[in-house]
Amino acid sequence: MRVITLVVLAMAALTAFGGSAGAALVSLYRNSMESDAQRGQIGKLSGERCARGGSNTAFRIMVGKATSECVYRTPVVGRDLEIAATERLFSSTPKPVKRRAFLALNLRTGDAAAGYQLAVFPLQRKAQLRKVLSDGRIEYLQIAKGVKAIMGTDQPNVLRLSAFNVTSGPDKGKCRVVAYVGTEQVADVLDPGAGELEGRGSGFSIGAVGDAKGAVGSVDDVVVRVPSPF
Repeated sequence: MRVITLVVLAMAALTAFGGSAGAALVSLYRNSMESDAQRGQIGKLSGERCARGGSNTAFRIMVGKATSECVYRTPVVGRDLEIAATERLFSSTPKPVKRRAFLALNLRTGDAAAGYQLAVFPLQRKAQLRKVLSDGRIEYLQIAKGVKAIMGTDQPNVLRLSAFNVTSGPDKGKCRVVAYVGTEQVADVLDPGAGELEGRGSGFSIGAVGDAKGAVGSVDDVVVRVPSPF
């Protein structure tokens, strides 16, 4: 699999993004998941038992037994990225799992799936911005409840997550992490401990709190962006 490696320097555009979510971004990678070749660009990162498949328009995921989350990666590797995708939780997910199930985007992931994660719970209309550490511990950086933009089962949830280091000013060295569901911002956090995350992967996942056996969903229209110029 071809890996796109980014070396992002301390440029004016990156600094601007550190102070403003409105900085210009450039699309580096797009995947509509409409062919076997496109879906083949996606690799598995973690998850004990995960089945993958596809339709004419999406990458499908089914979580197997004794598995809490199935995490997949795009070919894009880099520190300062934005990822967006449309994700669905299918109504065929078993009822006991459905309320606990989440759809997610991931940045700065490593071998242990550590990194920043936007997790959205379709039946709870809740969004969590998480920082997953290499030892498996989870820090909840921000939680939004009653998010009207979050759709229920079989409905599209348009998710977006960005993580950019601030390179100047009083917040230099911190990472600004911003998350959206549709056009609704659900998190905006400055993390002073960005150095704890050594991974550079980008991707998506489907899982549940506890055992996610039987959770089924899909992902399509994946886009990865970088600040302009990069």
